[in-house]
Amino acid sequence: MSEIAGDMLGLYISIPFCRSKCTYCNFASGVYPASEHSRYVDMLVKEMRGSGKCAHGLGLELPRAVDTIYLGGGTPSVLEPELIKRLFEAIQAEFAVETNAEITVECAPGQLSDETLQALVEAGANRVSLGVQSFVDREAKTSGRLHTRAKVLDDLRRLRVAGVENINLDLIAGLAGQTMASWEESLAVLIDCGVPHASIYMLEVDEDSRLGREMLAGGARYFAELVPSDDTIARMYEIAIERLDGAGLKQYEISNFARPGRESRHNLRYWQRKPYQGFGLDASSMLRAIAQEDDGNGPRHALRSTNTDDLKEYLGGSSSRETAWLSPERQHEEAWFLGLRMNAGVRPRDLRSEFGVALVERALESVAQLVDSGLLMWEREVIRLTAQGRLISNSVFQEFIESGVQDHVATE
Repeated sequence: MSEIAGDMLGLYISIPFCRSKCTYCNFASGVYPASEHSRYVDMLVKEMRGSGKCAHGLGLELPRAVDTIYLGGGTPSVLEPELIKRLFEAIQAEFAVETNAEITVECAPGQLSDETLQALVEAGANRVSLGVQSFVDREAKTSGRLHTRAKVLDDLRRLRVAGVENINLDLIAGLAGQTMASWEESLAVLIDCGVPHASIYMLEVDEDSRLGREMLAGGARYFAELVPSDDTIARMYEIAIERLDGAGLKQYEISNFARPGRESRHNLRYWQRKPYQGFGLDASSMLRAIAQEDDGNGPRHALRSTNTDDLKEYLGGSSSRETAWLSPERQHEEAWFLGLRMNAGVRPRDLRSEFGVALVERALESVAQLVDSGLLMWEREVIRLTAQGRLISNSVFQEFIESGVQDHVATE
């Protein structure tokens, strides 16, 4: 699916609070006083109440009907039950949540109290993502995680007793001290858990995490010298694909695996370029311009915006955010590199219908070169990443970004 659907909306709610900061984490999250939680939810509610007026003022379409909600962070489950209730009451007041909406909450293993679990279920949460990262206790501890394998297994039991069967488990390939044998152990435990969804990430090394900065500096803190080589991490990823596939968890996106019908509907929204509205610290949104009679058959402009990542600034009521208008040319680029993330791939015929022949034909010149390089395959009118292409997907995607096409970036 290449065209953005305008009648349904996805909501992303950022909860940036954690009980500890993992060494590899590069998100806008941290350890903050519990006293900030209530103030933060107050600002989330205020932002939701003003979202319709803000979108209209920018000439954007903000659908009211919501079919996916995702609470990420951070660790949303650290919120007290009364704050969870208040947050979901605000969502229901501002949006029309579909009865079959997928409502996901990220939780840290060992940090989900019975009271919080009950509050989440009563609020309608029907999907939970557990940030396990490793089932080997030594590796989890080295990375700054507070859980053990036993705590993860107990959380799974409690979630199922509470009626939450749609569960995702995250693992990271490349943690400090990880070996091929310990990676196989984590995969085996994940498979034995019988969950319907798994996410497998390769360690990211950048300046936004403590471990990444240490590795780039050639230091030894955070056990940086124990991080596996790039080749080893790549092999771990390949093994994960093999093991999960054999267990019925089919890869449907570079990092995501699911049993039939259990793909993450919210994450698919991003890759299929459907509209979403983000609330909270560092949360992003993507909305389309309101349709005009003279729009013709081409795609409308869209606006991508991202909230401030400064908690003090956000709590102070700042509406500062980065915005980028997405021209049809830019949307065409995104249709390629977001579409190629999925195993379903990209259909040039669909893109021609949405963007016209000229843009697509120019992109197909890059496709031909990438097919010759063994990074893409073109079969039965569908273009997909090869196994090798997935390992260096960012390099592949760069081929579809034209240097001459620039977004308009501004600060509101």
